[in-house]
Amino acid sequence: MAAAALRPAILRRIRLSPSPSLPFAASAAAASHPHALVRWLARPMSSHDAHLTREEVVDRVLDVLKSHPKVDPSKVTPEAHFEKDLGLDSLDTVEVVMAIEEEFKLEIPDKEADKIDSLPLAIEYVANHPMAG
Repeated sequence: MAAAALRPAILRRIRLSPSPSLPFAASAAAASHPHALVRWLARPMSSHDAHLTREEVVDRVLDVLKSHPKVDPSKVTPEAHFEKDLGLDSLDTVEVVMAIEEEFKLEIPDKEADKIDSLPLAIEYVANHPMAG
């Protein structure tokens, strides 16, 4: 049985009582409808319930660029363009995007990665990505 099918099958067989750690809406719904808790537990989950703030994304992306060996940290601003302002070539840009992927534990598709040529675009991509961590 596939893992995706296993979870709902297990959840159908167990009974859980609402706990204080559940959100209020889930606890209230479980009290009024016995299957509400099971539906709440079976919802799609991400590895990060609290998404990063834009300020956290900006700070971490700037740190990634400042730590790149070919970048002068004094030139890194939230508006900097990789080639025009920081003097990076296309290979350096690929390395920067890979470093951003590693920093935020993301996998940026090649089509999207090719479009990221500045800090505003990198920040925007990460800030809008639901799995950025």
